[in-house]
Amino acid sequence: MFGKSWNKKQTGDTAEILARDYLCAQGLALLDNNVRFKGGEIDLIMQDQSSLIFVEVRYRRHNRFGSGAETVTITKQRHIIQAANLYLQKHPELAKIPARFDVVSISSDTSPAQTQIDWIQNAFQVEE
Repeated sequence: MFGKSWNKKQTGDTAEILARDYLCAQGLALLDNNVRFKGGEIDLIMQDQSSLIFVEVRYRRHNRFGSGAETVTITKQRHIIQAANLYLQKHPELAKIPARFDVVSISSDTSPAQTQIDWIQNAFQVEE
């Protein structure tokens, strides 16, 4: 599934597709993906029956030195929150829906059978 000779973009694109498909199988609907603003980006924007979900996707070949979720630093969280605010300004019809920030952490050894997906709901929140 993940090639050893792939560049970061190929690996990231594959991880995002895997995360999107996984979340859709869990009942979420894709609204948008790879949304970029100055100062931040959002990998996936999903919706369930009651929430708007901004998703950060992280891939690690293995978890020996920590999971992908552990790489979502406070600085990265702030960038995602900033991008989410800008997205909601562009889409005011979505601003009244409760929102949350999730992380999908994907790890894999060389075998596709070893791929592990961890979906962390409410992984971080907006500081007030």
